[in-house]
Amino acid sequence: MRNFTLTLIGLFFSAPLFATTNLDFSNMPIAKPPEVAANAYILQDFHSGQILAGHNIDTPVEPASLTKMMTIYVLDVELARGTLSPDTTALISEHAWRTEGSRMFLDLGTEVPLKDLQLGVIIQSGNDASVAIAERVAGTEAAFAEMMNYQANLLGMKNSHFTNATGLPDPQHYTTAHDMATLARAMIKNFPESYTMYQQKEFFYNNIKQHNRNLLLYRDPTVDGIKTGHTSSAGYCLVASAVRDNMRLIAVVLGTESDSARAEQAQTLLNYGFRTFKTQELAQKNQIINEAEIWKGQKNKLAIGFADDAYVTIPQSKSTIETAISVKSPLIAPIEAGTPVGVMQVKLNNEVISELPVVALETIPQGSLWRRFIDSIKLFFKTII
Repeated sequence: MRNFTLTLIGLFFSAPLFATTNLDFSNMPIAKPPEVAANAYILQDFHSGQILAGHNIDTPVEPASLTKMMTIYVLDVELARGTLSPDTTALISEHAWRTEGSRMFLDLGTEVPLKDLQLGVIIQSGNDASVAIAERVAGTEAAFAEMMNYQANLLGMKNSHFTNATGLPDPQHYTTAHDMATLARAMIKNFPESYTMYQQKEFFYNNIKQHNRNLLLYRDPTVDGIKTGHTSSAGYCLVASAVRDNMRLIAVVLGTESDSARAEQAQTLLNYGFRTFKTQELAQKNQIINEAEIWKGQKNKLAIGFADDAYVTIPQSKSTIETAISVKSPLIAPIEAGTPVGVMQVKLNNEVISELPVVALETIPQGSLWRRFIDSIKLFFKTII
């Protein structure tokens, strides 16, 4: 499976920074996706990014409290930057204290550590805690929403826009199933320690015990998150993730009819995915998968590979895939390590199921004046031929 084919292509090739492909079920002898009673849904493999099932995946809808996944993501970014620490306290303002909806039951005027507020958002879905975090991080909830949109843009959440930290209804506050899956993947990959909080089933604060609303945490031991949401206009929503045999799947269901329905529909998607597909590793991060010709450099061969571990998801019944690497030509030094230089296409049954960016694994400086002169002549005649 790791016998890669290297192909040189034209002068104007440009490799995509990231690409995933919906599997084409029409040409594959596998079970069709289940019927899912939700306005929109998606099933995505965490490692490969491939979409295994979906409906209305890019249709903007109201996210309700799924919004709080981005609230915590922004907080995690600031904690990672060192601008705040988990022990940093937030003053509970009247605005936070009076915020309607689900609550952590914070007391007005108290100082609460961010680590407690974080748990209050993740487990209790506290709107008061969400606003308190927003005000501590950005000064105002409106300014925090700008940070949320900035991070959404960085993650490629193309059809999302946030106006608050809670998910309370607003015409300009929306997201999609696809974007929520994208955010879930980023949370798990970038902040794994914080992500472990999403599997916690209960939290005590102010002498009040509250339970996690994600019913799958109690029903399926392979599920370790993530977040529920509900308003009368959004319906019942859930982003769930589970790991079985080193394969992680993410299921998003939006607009179901009840608390139990969102759990059942997400469980149906997860069971389908684990039963029908498997994830295979193509290569590890920085593993040399081939060499490409490079011109006018101190070396004439460039080691290429992937910037991250590379995976592909295929049907359980299949074990053989075809891969081909296309590298832009000519590659001209200098080239820095990490520079995108091509793309790998993964095919199953002659259908492209995934495209992965290929990068330079080493830095090659510009060669001597003589080397550049000789290579210029060779390239001239190569172009003519």
